[in-house]
This record gives sequence, C-alpha cells and structure tokens, in this order.
Amino acid sequence: MDRFDAMRVFCRVLERRSFTLAAEDTGLPRSTVTDAVKQLEARLGVRLLQRTTRHVSPTLDGEAYYQRCLSILADIENAEAAFAGARPKGLLRVDVHGTLARHFVLPSLPSFLEAYPEIEFYMSEGDRLVDLVHEGIDCVLRVGTPVDSDMIIRRVAMLDEITLASPAYVAARGLPQHPDRLAGHRMVGFRSSSTGGPLPLEFMVDGTLRNITIPATVTVNAAESYVAAARMGLGLIQIPRYHAEKDLSDGTLIQVLPDFPLTQTPVSLLYPRNRQLSPRVRVFVDWLVKVFARQNSKNTLC
Repeated sequence: MDRFDAMRVFCRVLERRSFTLAAEDTGLPRSTVTDAVKQLEARLGVRLLQRTTRHVSPTLDGEAYYQRCLSILADIENAEAAFAGARPKGLLRVDVHGTLARHFVLPSLPSFLEAYPEIEFYMSEGDRLVDLVHEGIDCVLRVGTPVDSDMIIRRVAMLDEITLASPAYVAARGLPQHPDRLAGHRMVGFRSSSTGGPLPLEFMVDGTLRNITIPATVTVNAAESYVAAARMGLGLIQIPRYHAEKDLSDGTLIQVLPDFPLTQTPVSLLYPRNRQLSPRVRVFVDWLVKVFARQNSKNTLC
C-alpha cells in the first residue's frame, strides 16, 4: 500500500471510529487496515489513534495529521480530475429523506449512473441529521431549514406545502373554513426529530404567519404514516404538494383551506465544511440541482 492509500485508510478509520467499519468501506481485510495505520505510526514516530476494545479515537497528533491528510488527498483528487478523460469514481454515500428519494432521486438516477459508470452509489433514507463524518456519509438531502452550522448548506429547491384531509374526515367534521375556526377539528400530529414535539399547523392569515395547534388523534414520526393516517380520516395534515399529487388525483385526499397557504419549505444539500468536495460528490451535487431545476420548469416546485 502506498503512502496516499495509507492516508485514505487512516482517514476512514478516524471518521468511522472503527477499524472494522473502515475495512468494510474500503473493501480491504481488517488486518490490512490495521497494518496500514501501524505502519503510518511507525513512519511518523507518533501514536495517531487511541484504541480500546470498543472504541477508536484520535490523539492530538492524529487529529492534526487527519486535517493535513484531508487537504493533501483533496489536492490529489483535484489534480487527477483536471486532466482530460479523468472521471469521478469510487463509492458515493448519500442520505436522503425517503419521499424525496422516491419522487426525485430514484426516477432520474439511471441517467446519473450512466453518465458516471465508475461511481458506486449507496443511498440510505432518513429524516434525522446524521453525523456525516463519523457515519461515513458524503452528503445528505433534507427538507426543512437545517440548523447545523458545521455543514455547508446548498439550497436546491423550495416546496409548495398544502393542507389536506380525507373525504371521510370532511363528511364527519365538516369542511374547515378559516384557521381561526378549527374548534372541533383534529390533526394528525407529526413529531419533529429536532425538537421532539409535534409540529403545529401553519397558515398565512392576512400576511401574517400563524402557528395553530389543535388536538391530535394520533401522532407519528414518519412521512408515510402521516399521510396514511390522513387517508383514514384521522385528521388534517400539511405536506409538500408533490407528495400529494396521486392522492389529489385519486380523490383519497382533498385540499382544504386553500386561501390560507403555508410558507414554502426549503430542500437543501448538506456536506462537511472541513473538507473539499471529492469529484464524485461534486458531480452528484451539480446533477441533483439540475434534477430539481427540471421539476421547477414543470411547475411542480416553486
């Protein structure tokens, strides 16, 4: 293993806090990963990592060396990519909110993989803000306003949100006429992963944003369950319009209070601030921005 490959292995061990996970990520035997780090330490004459049976953490020298390695490896990737014919390659790990994955990313993904056949694509789904470095994720795609200032945030779209109910709900409780007259109505609660509490309904009333909480029949923490509960007549919900297109077409959900819109919800890509984007991440970010731009042109997004 040459010196630069050893640096890559060391960086992955530190990021994953595990020799075993680093070996899985790099496709190398665990013994090879262990030997690479030992050889680095012997060559440098310092201990880079503190090891226990359950945990791996950097020493002060290890953290300093890690930062230098990131800079050196980024320079190497950029230099190689600058030559004609150089193509992004390697494992790309992204974490995407599930409904965005199925509606936007997956339908267009074959074209991305055809354009970059040397990229191996891994996608996980979630709505929590993962620790990108320690979990080995290159970037995440999230709905909502991110609050983590340690990441670079690139806005890719703004989603229209609408208020919905099922025909059965409207038949049982009546059609809501105004946000201030929701007495007797119920909502499906959606528990926020950031606050731990249910999100209120929100409406623009006379140019002012109004947050309104009404009793919840049931509270969930997953988007699919949220919509399913509304289909069963369990309460009002508010979701991006794109997520409701089929239900609106089929009549399983109907829009209510259309004269009192919600604020638009941002969609953002987040990636670590402390290192340059690799070529494979850079082309994915640029591609995803174009995917959402095409949806803009179709008036699916605003």
